[in-house]
Amino acid sequence: MIVVFVLGYVAIALEHPLRIDKAATALVNGVVSWALYAFMVQAASEAAHGDAHGVEGHLLHHLSEIASILFFLMGAMTIVEVVDGHQGFSVITDRIKTTNKVKLLWIVAILTFFFSAVLDNLTTSIVMVSLLRKLIKDKETRWFFAGIIVVAANAGGAWSPIGDVTTTMLWIGGQITAGAIIKNIFISSLFTLLVPMAIISFRMKGNVTRPEKVESIGHHGADVAESEKRLIFIVGVLGLLFVPVFKTVTHLPPFMGMMLSLGVLWIITEKLHANKLDHEKHGLNVLAALRKIDTASVLFFLGILLAVSSLQSAGQLGLVASSLDNVFDTTQNAGVYGINLVIGLLSSIVDNVPLVAAAMGMYQTAGEGLFMQDGLFWEFLAYCAGTGGSALIIGSAAGVAVMGIEKIDFIWYLKRISLLAVIGYLAGAGWYIFENSVLGGF
Repeated sequence: MIVVFVLGYVAIALEHPLRIDKAATALVNGVVSWALYAFMVQAASEAAHGDAHGVEGHLLHHLSEIASILFFLMGAMTIVEVVDGHQGFSVITDRIKTTNKVKLLWIVAILTFFFSAVLDNLTTSIVMVSLLRKLIKDKETRWFFAGIIVVAANAGGAWSPIGDVTTTMLWIGGQITAGAIIKNIFISSLFTLLVPMAIISFRMKGNVTRPEKVESIGHHGADVAESEKRLIFIVGVLGLLFVPVFKTVTHLPPFMGMMLSLGVLWIITEKLHANKLDHEKHGLNVLAALRKIDTASVLFFLGILLAVSSLQSAGQLGLVASSLDNVFDTTQNAGVYGINLVIGLLSSIVDNVPLVAAAMGMYQTAGEGLFMQDGLFWEFLAYCAGTGGSALIIGSAAGVAVMGIEKIDFIWYLKRISLLAVIGYLAGAGWYIFENSVLGGF
C-alpha cells in the first residue's frame, strides 16, 4: 500500500512529463490502495476464520467525511463562478489600481491571510485565485502569486477556530478554545507569511500586465448592470461568511451551510433574471456555473483523500504517530516542539486531517501540563498542522484547490515556493518556541 501510495504521488508530481492528468493518477491510487487493504483484511480473516466485511464499513465511514469536503468544494466553486459570471469581483479589482508586483503581492497576501481566518483557507484560496485572473495576465506571474496565496491562506487559517479544518477539529474536540488559539497563535501565523514576503520583496521587480477583458472567457460578454454586480457579489460573500456561522449554530458539517448558501443564491439569480431573454441571461445562472466548475479537480481531491484514508484504516498513519512518540520525549517542552514540527512537515505529504486525528487519539486532554486544554502541545499542533502543508502544493486543501484551478505544476511549486513556505513555517514555529520558552508567553 505504501509503495502504491508513493508511486501515485510521484506520478502526480510528474504529471507533465508523463502526460497523464493528475486526477486519473489520484483516482487509480485511491482505488488500488483500498483494494489492497481489502485483500489484506480478507486474507487475515480467512486465516483466522473471521469476518472480512469490516472494510466496507471503514470505506463508508471515510467516504462520508470525503463527500462532505467534496460537496463543500463544489458549492464554494459554484458560488465563486456565479459571482464571477456577474463580474462581481470587479467590485474589488476595480479598487486595486496598482500594477507594481510587490505592492500587489502584499495586498493579495494580506487580504488572503485575514479572509481565510473568517471564511476558511479552502474557500479563500478559490476566491483569491479567481481575483488573480482579473488582475494578472502572465501565467508565470499568476502562478507565483497563487503559490503565495496558498502560504497566506494556510497561515491565516491556522490561528482561527474556523479557518482550518484541523484547528476546527481541535476546537470542537475541546483541546483548544477559540480565544486562546487566536491570542497565542496569531503572531506565529503572521511570521509564517511576513518572512517569505520580506524575502520576495527584495527580489521581485517590475509591474504586472492586466488582462484586456475584465470578464472571464465563457461569459460571452453578458451585459450585467452595476447594481446586479454588487448584489450578487454581496450575496455571494455573505453566503460564504454564513457557512462557519451555520456550522457553529447547528453543529452540522460545513458543506450543509455551503449548500444552503448556494440554494439561496440560486433562487436570487433565478428571480433576478426571470424577465430577461435567453441570450441576455446566458452564462448568468447557476446551471451555467455548474457546467464550468473544474470537475477534474474534484475527482483529484477524491482520489487523494481515498488514498490517505486507506493508509489510515490500515494503520500506517497510527504507526507513524507511535514512532514519533517513541523518538520524542513528550514529557518535555522540547519533545512537544519536535513531534509537532515533524507532524507539520509530514502534513505536506500526507493530509493533515488524519495526522491530527491520530494525535487526538493518542493523547488525552489533561487537567494540567503540556496536554491540558490550550496547552503547548495542542496549540503548537494547531499551528504546525495548519501551516506545514504549504511546503508542497498537494499538502493542503488550499494547495490542491489552487493546483486544480490554475493547473500549477508540482515541480514548479517545489522549485519556486516550497523553500519560501518552509522558511516561513520555521520562522513562525521559532517565534512560538521563543515566546513560550524565553518570554514565558504573553
